[in-house]
Parts: sequence; C-alpha cells; structure tokens
Amino acid sequence: MSTTGDEAANYDAASKAAVTALDGMSDARGAPGSFPSSYRAPFWLAGPHIETIIPALFSRLPTPAYRRERWDTPDGDFIELDWFDAPADARANAPLFVLFHGLEGGSGSHYARALAAEAHALGWHAVIPHFRSCSGPMNLLPRFYHLADAAEVDWVLRRLAARHTGPLVAAGVSLGGNVLLHWLAQQREDARRVVRAAAAISAPLDVHAGGKMLASGFGLIYTRSFLKTLKVKSLQKLDQFPGLFDADAVLACRNMYEFDNVVTAPLHGFRDAHDYWTQATVRPKLGEITVPTLLLNARNDPFLPGHVLPARHEVSDAVELEQPERGGHVGFMTGPFPGRSEWLAQRVTGYLSPFLPTSPSISQSGSRIYG
Repeated sequence: MSTTGDEAANYDAASKAAVTALDGMSDARGAPGSFPSSYRAPFWLAGPHIETIIPALFSRLPTPAYRRERWDTPDGDFIELDWFDAPADARANAPLFVLFHGLEGGSGSHYARALAAEAHALGWHAVIPHFRSCSGPMNLLPRFYHLADAAEVDWVLRRLAARHTGPLVAAGVSLGGNVLLHWLAQQREDARRVVRAAAAISAPLDVHAGGKMLASGFGLIYTRSFLKTLKVKSLQKLDQFPGLFDADAVLACRNMYEFDNVVTAPLHGFRDAHDYWTQATVRPKLGEITVPTLLLNARNDPFLPGHVLPARHEVSDAVELEQPERGGHVGFMTGPFPGRSEWLAQRVTGYLSPFLPTSPSISQSGSRIYG
C-alpha cells in the first residue's frame, strides 16, 4: 500500500479527528456504548477490513529473540513453545505471560510479537505455545487443533504453573481466546489456582454467527487465506495416515463449514461441523468464569457480527467487557498514517498488571520498537 506525500499529510491531519466517545446507549444485547473503551481508531483506517488487514500485514513490529522448546505430550505427540525470557536484571520469579495464538497463527503473528515485546518490557517472561501443526513441523497424531481444545490448554497451563516460580497470566487471540475462555469456564474456581488473570481478544464467541460472516462477501477473502494453509496441512496429514479423510473432499472445500465437516469435526470427536460449531460456541458459558478476565471485541469485527456480542447480564462478575465501536479483527491500530500498533499490547498488559505482585518495570529499556 502506498500513498503520495500530499495524501500522507491528509491522512495525518484526518487521523487527529478520532472517533467520538460512545454515546452510552445500551440494550439487552449490549449495544454500542454499553462497555466504553479507550480505543479510538484513526480516521484514515476506513472500514473493518482495512482495520483488520493493515495491522496484520503492514505494522512495523518488534522482533522478539525467541527461544524454542519442544514438549512431548501425554498422548504421544509434541508441541513447540517459543519463549521470550525476561531481561537478565528481572527477577527469576517474574510473572509469566502465556499467549495462545489464533487460527493458523503463531509466535510470528503481528499480535504475538507486539504482546511478547510488551511483556518483556515490563520485566515479564513471555511464552507462546503453538497449537499442534502450527510451529512448522507436522505433528505426529491424526489430529490438529480446534476452537474448543480446552484439554490442551489445561495441560499446557498446568505444566507451566508447575515449573514456574512466579505468577501466571494468560491471553488468547481469536481462536486462542475462544479456547482459553472454554478452559476458564470449565475449570471455574480451579482456574484461579493456575492463573491470576486472563484476556481474550477478538474471540469468535458465537461460531455459527462468525462462520456465516466468513462464508460470503469479503469474508471469503479471509476464508480462502485460512483454507490455503489448512488444505496443505490436511494433505500432509493424509500422507501420514492414508484414508483418514477424503482428499478430494478437502480440496473441494469452499468455506470453513465444509472444511470443518470433512476434517476438523471427525478428527476431534464431533459428529459433524454443526455439532462442532455448537460445542465450540463459548458465549453461553461466560457466566461460569471466576478468574478476572478481559473480553475485548470490536463491534465491527468482520469475523463476528456486533449484535451477538454478550451483554453484562450474560457474563460473570469476573468478566470485564470492552466493545469499542471500531478495531476490526485483532487490529486496534492508532495514530497518524502509517499508524502505530502498541495499543492492544498495552491494553492487555495494563489489564493484567494489577493482578500481579508489584515488580520493577523496565519499560524504558528500549526493547519496544513499534511502527
């Protein structure tokens, strides 16, 4: 994406006219303004798709110095985790920030780099566990990962808690946020023994509603991007396990429902895609969460219609709802053209920090480099 100098100047001026404060209106479904946010989208980011795509593809981001670790899983598979260790002058028992990535994401995703760098700047350890097949090498078993994979999150978080001497906080983005919310709801009070606080960003709380958005119009652009890598992985899985599913059916999939019907649902014990999407929908379970949790969803998220976002009465007292009018899907860019990308990372760590013991901040260390 390019622009002339005059256009850049115009964007710079226009960006100062930030979106006005939400008007405070509310209804039973949680209308705009019900849960005010400090986020204000730049005027030059016009529309939910631009607000989603520009941050993902064009942000100037930190480059964390990750350290990779491989864990063998109890079922005979493996996962890989990327660590960004706290600075040398931080305490050994500094907080550990655990981030669960989105569909086909990983430690290199724009949000992961920003969040890991922000945690590091605060003197925290950061780790991004990769869901199976997302770290590079193909996993060993006839399975991948899915929107309700709470058992995997449970194993990961409990192992991290057992080996780390400091407190844990956790966040999840998109699919990772949905899985984390499932875990929090399932574990209820027991989750408080593992993590101090949590955050879920742009989680697809109603999978049926989100899937419908991604199956038509511009949503198909995102779907085709996901299917491009998912189909490749599925064919690799067939090389490992011939006959596991129908290769021609995989190649013929045009949307996520068709793919989930052929691959995701049968591989993970669901009857079909409808059963999978119904069980993966976490919105009805938000009232069960007892860990302090930030639930951040833009109302113009092109992956999830704003009218299905939860209202206050649909969640527990432990859940803080934040629903800015704009932001796209894991976008939340700020500032004049070409924009800055740190708002989301600072919002998430700012929410989590009060639940942690006070520790020296080294945010002036220069480890954050944002566009």
